[in-house]
Amino acid sequence: MVSYVGVLLYGVGGIVVAGMALLVAFQEKLVYVPVLPGLTKSYSVTPARLRLLYEDVWLRSSDGVRLHAWFIKALPERRGPTVLFFQENAGNIAHRLEMVRIMIQRLQCNVFMLSYRGYGASDGYPSQHGITKDAQAALDHLSQRTDIDTSRIVVFGRSLGGAVGALLTKNNPDKVAALILENTFTSILDMAGVILPFLKWFIGGTSSKGPKLLNFLVRSPWSTIDVVGQIKQPILFLSGLQDEMVPPFHMQMLYGKAAAHNRECVFVDFPNGMHMDTWLAGGDHYWRTTQQFLEKHVPEIKEHDSSHDDKDTEGR
Repeated sequence: MVSYVGVLLYGVGGIVVAGMALLVAFQEKLVYVPVLPGLTKSYSVTPARLRLLYEDVWLRSSDGVRLHAWFIKALPERRGPTVLFFQENAGNIAHRLEMVRIMIQRLQCNVFMLSYRGYGASDGYPSQHGITKDAQAALDHLSQRTDIDTSRIVVFGRSLGGAVGALLTKNNPDKVAALILENTFTSILDMAGVILPFLKWFIGGTSSKGPKLLNFLVRSPWSTIDVVGQIKQPILFLSGLQDEMVPPFHMQMLYGKAAAHNRECVFVDFPNGMHMDTWLAGGDHYWRTTQQFLEKHVPEIKEHDSSHDDKDTEGR
């Protein structure tokens, strides 16, 4: 009997040790997947293939890493809002072009698509510390442009991109007008137990009830649940209820945390939406919801309105 217990304990211990080894050695490869299986790191298409007006933008992050992005304009003569687009963890910005094409068409917005370090044509290797710097470099670039309305910059992030965008929005209350989160996780710490179920007993975020003994091993925690409650700008939560990767209750928890401190939060779910196709499954409802959010929180300022305000100011 004792021998069986010993074998069991050794087995459990072996699994834990193996899990720790995998976590330490390969966690970046689990969190960041710049190259999809069977594809190359380079872009398969460019916006030109979809007949979109764009420019290649090259940036330097604050630590010197060279970054690439696409800036896509709705129309040359229209300013409109500008969406700073942060993608998921897998593939590159070229794989999001079809969605962005429809976004531009439906919302009449400009879109700035950043390649994180290590993704697409950007140099370096991905990490939370590095990608946080990359996002800031992209926002700083947009804030200095003279061909957009810098008061109407909206951050959009899906999955990992939501974690990136939430942190950027929190850190830049004067530069970001609003935030849109789609199918975003509460934290990588909570996702560890989703990807490798046995890890939920050892790793977890602030919402977890586990002992969290191995949290210190996670180099990219991306704890969005600890960030959203500090965001002052309006937030739109778009949740696909058939999400096969991030459990939908993560989005509900994020909304609950944010709404407790921020009255300008809106939560909309889409019954047929999966992790990557909520925008497609949601159809017209998805785009109307997003458009109404933008019209309310980043409205177009008519020239005659601003001139009228100037005259009122002069008359006082």
